[in-house]
Amino acid sequence: MKNGLNVLELWHGVTYAFKDLSMSCTGQFLQYFLEKKQKHVTIVVGTSGDTGSSAIESVRGAKNMDIIVLLPLGHCSKIQELQMTTVIEENVHVFGVEGNSDELDEPIKDVFADMAFAKKHNLMSLNSINWSRVLVQMAHHFFAYFQCVPSMDTYPLPSVEVVVPTGAAGNLAAGCIAQEMGLPIHLATVVNHNDIIHRTVQQGDFSLLGNTTTTLASAMDIQVPYNMERIFWLLSASDSGLIRTLMEQFDRTKNLCLPRELHAKISEKIDSQSVSDEDIIQTMRRCWEENRYLLCPHSAVAVSYHYKQSALTSKQPSLPRCCLAPASAAKFQDAVLQAQLVPEIPEDMQALEHMKTRCTPLRRGDDWTQVLRDKIENLSQQRKSGMNFQE
Repeated sequence: MKNGLNVLELWHGVTYAFKDLSMSCTGQFLQYFLEKKQKHVTIVVGTSGDTGSSAIESVRGAKNMDIIVLLPLGHCSKIQELQMTTVIEENVHVFGVEGNSDELDEPIKDVFADMAFAKKHNLMSLNSINWSRVLVQMAHHFFAYFQCVPSMDTYPLPSVEVVVPTGAAGNLAAGCIAQEMGLPIHLATVVNHNDIIHRTVQQGDFSLLGNTTTTLASAMDIQVPYNMERIFWLLSASDSGLIRTLMEQFDRTKNLCLPRELHAKISEKIDSQSVSDEDIIQTMRRCWEENRYLLCPHSAVAVSYHYKQSALTSKQPSLPRCCLAPASAAKFQDAVLQAQLVPEIPEDMQALEHMKTRCTPLRRGDDWTQVLRDKIENLSQQRKSGMNFQE
């Protein structure tokens, strides 16, 4: 598009989100190995928006999997919620939590921390903490490179800058691994007001500052980006002892200053920026005015970086630059309207408004961990009863 802007649409899947590609592969990996081993798993997923619906779509109706999804009520877009709550297959169980995505992660951590319980019920997750998700997402970075590199005939191969809007840093971790594999990309990660990753890159400050802030880029409203642990490990020459010590300190104090050598390695590999809701709105408007192209607020986070970097020089960027677009604007109608633009809604999304919904509330004051444990126990008992009945 104009002014050297390249946007890679990663969202051409069933839920209009970039996670559809990696999640569909992960679902098929699971099916293959579970059938081979004749096993059943219970998948427990926390979502800030897109992960839940992609995970549900990847395993809905599967006989050897149950999936439990915790979504943060009021913190997803209406379309995102409906993509989860309108699925009524028997193996899909959705809980609406009166809290944000960081808060709903706590009961999930608790059930997995009970190793005996997790093993007894064959628990697993499909968040980007699952390695197969990150494995597949490396393809985003290779595809971006091959689309934007000016020539493959020179040596060494020219670099391309890949701009990654991020929350939990799964796609960023995939990019770091692609770098380590030899792909000549430079990474820029861009966050919203919840800026722990930006502070980590710029200052080596991996610490919580206050509560999670609600922004227009709601799927990135995350204060504890768990994939940063992977990046720390990767860029510390795989020093497991060091990273274990650092993460134990963070878990205890929510405050961590990275060792100078590790911070230097991170800032060498990655640039970063934090953008405001006003930046997001202005970017959505500018992109529409210049290109008649509608960005979702998360994609606008990445494109905002491009516009700000371009403003620093009057010429084209020194490196070709590719902005990753994680979702369709159709999923975020409120943000589009706030930018005074007109949302384009596909027919299958419009149909969600008229479908039955099913969602169990988890209210403040409830023991969320116990409710989750009880649900998992109940599913195991139902499965055993069903097997006995069939016998």
